[in-house]
Amino acid sequence: MIKQVLVNFESNKEETFMIWAKEETLPREELEKIQLTRLKETAAYIYEKVAPYRAKMDEAGVKPEDIQSLDDLKKLPFTYKADFRDNYPMGLFAVDKKELVRFHASSGTTGKPTLVGYTRNDLEMWLNNVARIACMGGATADDVVQISFGYGTFTGALGLHGGLEKVGASVIPMSSGNTNKQIMFLQDMGVTLLVATPSYALHLGEEIRRRGLDPQKDLKVRIGLFGGEGMTEPMRDEMHRVWGDSFFCTQNYGMSELCGPGVAGECEALQGMHINEDWFIPEIIDPKTGEVLPSGERGELVITCLGKEAIPLIRYRTGDMTRLFYEPCSCGRTTCRMENLSGRADDMLVVRGVNVFPTQIEEVLLKIEEIGPHYEILVERKNRLDVMTITVELVDDRLLDSYTKLSALEQKIKAGLKSQLGLATQIKLVAPNSLQRFEGKAKRVTDLRKDGL
Repeated sequence: MIKQVLVNFESNKEETFMIWAKEETLPREELEKIQLTRLKETAAYIYEKVAPYRAKMDEAGVKPEDIQSLDDLKKLPFTYKADFRDNYPMGLFAVDKKELVRFHASSGTTGKPTLVGYTRNDLEMWLNNVARIACMGGATADDVVQISFGYGTFTGALGLHGGLEKVGASVIPMSSGNTNKQIMFLQDMGVTLLVATPSYALHLGEEIRRRGLDPQKDLKVRIGLFGGEGMTEPMRDEMHRVWGDSFFCTQNYGMSELCGPGVAGECEALQGMHINEDWFIPEIIDPKTGEVLPSGERGELVITCLGKEAIPLIRYRTGDMTRLFYEPCSCGRTTCRMENLSGRADDMLVVRGVNVFPTQIEEVLLKIEEIGPHYEILVERKNRLDVMTITVELVDDRLLDSYTKLSALEQKIKAGLKSQLGLATQIKLVAPNSLQRFEGKAKRVTDLRKDGL
């Protein structure tokens, strides 16, 4: 681990950032040399070992020896989530089962799960990358960590578990649910770092306050490492309101196809999520045309994994919308940063011809102090027209007794959403704590338009 001491020129004070690996601070030309060497090796390896991808390359008329520069990456064909399902269970694997030490899988809620595997080398690379992410977020060997992700085939829990153990932290594998026990361990074990989805962390913090406790005064939790779902800046502000101003929270990024968590994460400077570029090459493309976009433009994130043995993966279309920035960060890292996700190319709602991302709605709702952070979006088709209804919780149920105040609040929310979306919405205000809480990834959107005319 590297201790990076930098001067903040605005305050003229020294700031110390912990950095796990020297590769995070390499000059770009050195980093790109590593990327090119590994890209050539990966292209040759996947062509030899993975028949479905070899067929894609042959159809595209490209051979491994055609990859002579990083710019040649765009010659290679994309990989899609459908490729995992079409070749389920192990058609994309490059090694025999006897070489694997771990399997993980996605939830499979829309069909066959995405099955992934790890060799011993894959596992070591993965957990080292997670250790980097943990250090970015401020984790140290002195931390006591409570992991409130669900364990099982989901990569998040065991990924963060192993990475934080590498940092030297003490880990409590709590898993999700059982809020009473969660709070008991937070108190009794002196937990200093919480791993959870942002929505569950908010739920936990609200429950702690309902019990008459102040998380900032009565607990020792100082850091939140959040993943599994996106966290907007208004949600981060809400996290501070619930957990206290001194609570420092970052989000990290990954998915099972790429390795799990460990692809990217926010550092303590909070200037975007650093991508571990010596193992992952990011691109931003136009989701409609597949054209590679210049640095700074928003589009769909595409990731090429370098050095993976079990499932080598080239140009995987994540479906996540973001931008990339290559300027060095004030923390001392030189790896490129991805902006917080602005939605997904494949879960974007089109309502009456308007493109709507749930994160846009969330940003508006979290700025309105009379309502809580939990919400549900329902899209229906009535009389051949799209109707979007957003259900939100009141902070104070006494508002339910005042039609005038309730109506004024409803109009305030509608106006904010109309300004943000350019679209009229229906608002449903409900009592505090009446919406479903989620222990895992929050399910915010229900689209019933296929059921109506």
